[in-house]
Amino acid sequence: MEQHHTGGTVRFYGCPGEEGGSGKTFMVREGLFDDVDAAVTWHPEGFSGMFNLRTLANIQAAFSFKGVAAHAANSPHLGRSALDAVTLMNTGANFLREHIVQEARLHHAITNSGGVSPNVVQADAEVLYLIRAPELPQAQAIYERVINIARGAALMTDTTLTVRFDKACSDYVPNRALEAVMERYLHQFGLPDYSDEERAFAAELRATLTDDDLRNARLNVARTGGEAGYAWAEQLGDRLFMDEVAPYAVTRELLYGSTDVGDVSWVTPTAQCFAPCFTFGTPLHTWQLVAQGRTSIGHKGMFLASKVMAATVLTLLTEPQALAGCRAEFERVRGAQPYYCPIPAGITPTKLAE
Repeated sequence: MEQHHTGGTVRFYGCPGEEGGSGKTFMVREGLFDDVDAAVTWHPEGFSGMFNLRTLANIQAAFSFKGVAAHAANSPHLGRSALDAVTLMNTGANFLREHIVQEARLHHAITNSGGVSPNVVQADAEVLYLIRAPELPQAQAIYERVINIARGAALMTDTTLTVRFDKACSDYVPNRALEAVMERYLHQFGLPDYSDEERAFAAELRATLTDDDLRNARLNVARTGGEAGYAWAEQLGDRLFMDEVAPYAVTRELLYGSTDVGDVSWVTPTAQCFAPCFTFGTPLHTWQLVAQGRTSIGHKGMFLASKVMAATVLTLLTEPQALAGCRAEFERVRGAQPYYCPIPAGITPTKLAE
């Protein structure tokens, strides 16, 4: 900024709980982005390209059932099984899948099965549900139906239900004007160079992956480039690292995941890029990815992303027309639809799972 003799404020946010806690959604709710002209961020991947896909909104809540313990053989008639309630809720949710939009997702984890003794009617049980859909109102409608299923399970088992809202995030709305600025710098800065040692380590990890992992990775990168992206992805083969930036296209494709960046994108123009931080084909949320995160491979991708973001921000500061274009698109796309935070007032972040 000094070199270009330009003013402005660059605010760097460290964002906690990105993956499972919707940290940025809480931050948006508290007004931390209200005065931000534009926002840029990034996500680690196995390739360099734009995060130009819409994502799924989500809602996460815990459903706790309280019953009555009893000897499962001698006096089962005196028991009221909370574990039965969880089982019946899961069964009902499975039947619900047929009657929601096909892009929606229902995930669950039984966080408390009641105990380890099968000869006891379990008095306490809990299941955590994560509900996703392309648009926040869809996710909220499905969430209400899941609550009704839980109420039905409690009724059938004569148990007491408690619902604890955990977190939520909105669907991501990419800003194409800002993406165009950011994508330019992906090409300008190019791709990292990898040492023989890094390539050898990547090859060891690649040996643990399956052909399906590679096919899925090619599909993921193809989505960012529209029709041309699919043709480009077919010729990628089994290379360890990408040697070119993925094609970019304005697309309505969905990325079947969620991000708390979505809430930021509803209050200010937002763009994000992918930076290569692991060998191509590495599935997300796996030990292979974790093994690469603290290596020089991951660090090189992180430094590339920092350069791209810095150059993008500098362009917005020195070229007022670029920022104006981003703001105009933001107002046009959002239109009259107001943003409302999916996390109600009074809900606070929960502690990390142990």
